[in-house]
Amino acid sequence: MIGIMQPDETDKALLALLEGNARISTVALARRVGLSRTTVQSRIERMERAGLIAGYTTVTPAHDADAVRAHVMITVTPRQAASVEASLRPIREIRELHAVSGMVDMIAIVGAGSTETINRVIDRIGMLDGVERTTSAIILSTRFRRRGGEPAS
Repeated sequence: MIGIMQPDETDKALLALLEGNARISTVALARRVGLSRTTVQSRIERMERAGLIAGYTTVTPAHDADAVRAHVMITVTPRQAASVEASLRPIREIRELHAVSGMVDMIAIVGAGSTETINRVIDRIGMLDGVERTTSAIILSTRFRRRGGEPAS
């Protein structure tokens, strides 16, 4: 479960380094942020307990760039999937794109700092050549998150 810890600038620097290389050694982290190895290890353990670090993955705090997330279901005109995918790839707010079966053809996971930005991204997706229709759902909260085979937290 993600805690309510507010990371300070040093914590954010550590998280950024871990996002770049989740297997970086504690000694290397300490050198990069100018702290002792034991201090860095204590900070990492605190962030693990708070849920900011889960395994070898960092979890972005809700107040950062992905404060608002949405699932955008995309219906594509026939034979346009490759073209639509190529058009979606440069949109930096799209965190994941899934090809799916069922009533829609793709689901884009979108993250941004505000609902206004999400709205602009959804509008941009809807205007792409080959996109027939979009349906979106704003994520209100994450009840639990699983990684691989681990139990729900």
